Amino acid sequence: MFKIYGVTDTDKSNKTIYPSHNTHPVSEHHNSQDIDVDIHDNHDHETDIWQIAVDILDTPSSIIIVAPIAGVDPADIDIGLSRNILTVSGNRKESPIYLDSRRMLVEECFYGAFSRSIILPENLGFDEIKATVEHNVIMITIPKLTLISKSIKVDR
Repeated sequence: MFKIYGVTDTDKSNKTIYPSHNTHPVSEHHNSQDIDVDIHDNHDHETDIWQIAVDILDTPSSIIIVAPIAGVDPADIDIGLSRNILTVSGNRKESPIYLDSRRMLVEECFYGAFSRSIILPENLGFDEIKATVEHNVIMITIPKLTLISKSIKVDR
C-alpha cells in the first residue's frame, strides 16, 4: 500500500484500485477533497540525465571529490573545468541482459547519461588536477594554493 498526501491504493470499500497503464490523471475522493495523480508508464529514460552522488573532502592540502561510478567505463567519463566549475559527465550503458528480460520486477539502477557540476573555491591549483579510478570510484584531487601571509611594517 502506498500513500501520497493522503491518497491510498484502496477505496473506502477495501476494493483495490489499480491505475491504468495509460498516461492520464487518476482521482480519488477522501473527505470531499479531490487529488489528481498523474501516472506515466511510458516514461522515456533515454532523455533523462541523472546526477551522480559525490562526496567532497576538505584536507589540509587539497580538495578531493569522490564519486562511485560502478558500471561505467572510465574511458566514457569526461571531466571538464570552466572557471571554478568542475563538471563530471558520462554514460552508463545498459547490459545486454536487459534485452532478454520479460519484465522488470524492481527498477532502481539508472542507465544513460549523467552529469554533475560542482562550484569550487578559487584558491585551488586548477592546473594540477588529477583524477584516478580505483574499485569503481573516481577520485578527483585538486591541490590548494598556499598563500603567503606576511606582516608589513610601515616605515615612519
